[in-house]
Order: sequence, then structure tokens, then C-alpha cells
Amino acid sequence: MAVTDSFLAYVLEQLAGLGRLRSRRMFGAVGLYSGDVFFAIVSRNVVYLKVDETTRGDFVDRGMGPFRPFADRPEASIAYYQVPADVIEDADSLAEWARKAVRVGASARLILGSGPLSGIMPAACC
Repeated sequence: MAVTDSFLAYVLEQLAGLGRLRSRRMFGAVGLYSGDVFFAIVSRNVVYLKVDETTRGDFVDRGMGPFRPFADRPEASIAYYQVPADVIEDADSLAEWARKAVRVGASARLILGSGPLSGIMPAACC
């Protein structure tokens, strides 16, 4: 799940308009936070944003799939979906998508508690 330093720097630069952005390496991936809200995962140089029932369709409509962190449990996924490449390449679009993910992450913290793995669900739920 390694993330190259150059890709992470690029993503952070693209997200600079979001504000209060910080990253934290964890389990071979990188978690992205806006303030204290965990809203994105970067794994294997792929960006995944936090989703819920109101935003998941934006990703599914673009053919993007969920983050599957457990190789031995392919039926399990986390409520984070891959971001389309054209969105990552457009800083304004990426910031817009990321703001939605921050709102979802903030709501999830209220409902499920805090932590990056809050909201683990079976793939059938996604």
C-alpha cells in the first residue's frame, strides 16, 4: 500500500485550497485530515474520499469503486471511494469533492465515533 512522496506532495498541493490540511502515514497508506476530520485515504498512489448515501453515487456514476483494505477479506470495504483522475488533476474540482468528503467525515464522527476506520461495512452495503 506504499504511497510515493512525489504523489503525496502532488495531492496535497492540489488540495491546498481546502485549508487546515494535514497528512498522516498509517499502515503503508496515508490518511488525510481537514482539522480533526479524517476524510481521505491515499493508498498505492490512489486517492479515496469518504462517502455516504448522498455522495456515493457521484463516484459510482463515474465507474469508481470502494477502497478494499483487507486482501484476505474482499467482501469488506470501507466507505471511501476512488477519485477519478480528471478530478484529481483539477484542483478546484478536487477541493469541491474533498469538501463533501469532509462534511461526510464530520457527520460520521458524530454518528459512529472517531477514527479512520469508523464505518467499516460489508461490500454488499456499498
